[in-house]
Amino acid sequence: MMDWTTRECRVFHRHLSRHARLYTEMVTANAVIHGDRERLLGFDDCEHPVALQLGGSDPAALAQAARIVADMGYDEINLNCGCPSDRVQSGRFGACLLAEPELVADCVAAMRAAVDIPVTVKTRLGIDDLDNDEHLGHFIETVAAAGCEVFILHARKAWLNGLSPKENREVPPLQYERVHGMKQRFPQLCIVINGGIDTLDAAEQQLGAVDGVMLGRAAYKDPYLLAQVDQRLFGAQSGSPSREKVVEGLLHFVAREQDRGMAVKHVSRHMLGLYNGRPGARVWRRRLSQPQSGCGVAHIRHALAAVQ
Repeated sequence: MMDWTTRECRVFHRHLSRHARLYTEMVTANAVIHGDRERLLGFDDCEHPVALQLGGSDPAALAQAARIVADMGYDEINLNCGCPSDRVQSGRFGACLLAEPELVADCVAAMRAAVDIPVTVKTRLGIDDLDNDEHLGHFIETVAAAGCEVFILHARKAWLNGLSPKENREVPPLQYERVHGMKQRFPQLCIVINGGIDTLDAAEQQLGAVDGVMLGRAAYKDPYLLAQVDQRLFGAQSGSPSREKVVEGLLHFVAREQDRGMAVKHVSRHMLGLYNGRPGARVWRRRLSQPQSGCGVAHIRHALAAVQ
């Protein structure tokens, strides 16, 4: 979700759901330590609960980064062991770490010793020819022994050679039954499923077999499905906010950030799918996408008026 789940996107999504846990883009440990922390790690108070997705494979560097992240107020650190891109592999993190469960355990143990917030792991079911439940079970067991209690399993394997990251999201078949099998094998752990789940009906069905569901591109492309999450999955008594209420609520953030120099496009590009499947969706997208500068709140209000 690089360049997708930015701070502006997360604030928008929080106005749709008060209870769903939000995840950042992946940030490497070295970037946390040496980079512009406000730009890379800054978040709005409204985002809680929010988890920072961390990349790396050096236990000492990850522990140092974890302390920084925890001190900034994040609710969770999620170690990425699932990204299959060449750039990530060259840094020896992401999906290639599935082949090194002992190293991942060392990384988790180092972070757990450094912070009090939960350290979780997101991974694939397998990589290349290392793709069987025996190895996946060994990976989970080894990392759990180091203190990880939550595993987010993307229900596909990854081919580290021969497929692009986009193809790795589409070509390897989904194998939900394998994720369900890991929950049965490790009932004491929190097992969250990810991959190809694009409706709340499908999410509810999965919750009969696992502890949680992670939505990625489905929530981004059709963000309004998040407006039903609190009521359907968290038992909230209040109804879903209207699209108009979501937009109006977000304008306070837009106005404040515009005063700090933010261009409205950094928010509006994440909102394009808000009216998907509804009358006026095309007008909404067109109005939001029109070039503009210095008129953030007015620009979004103009687009909103066009669909009402």
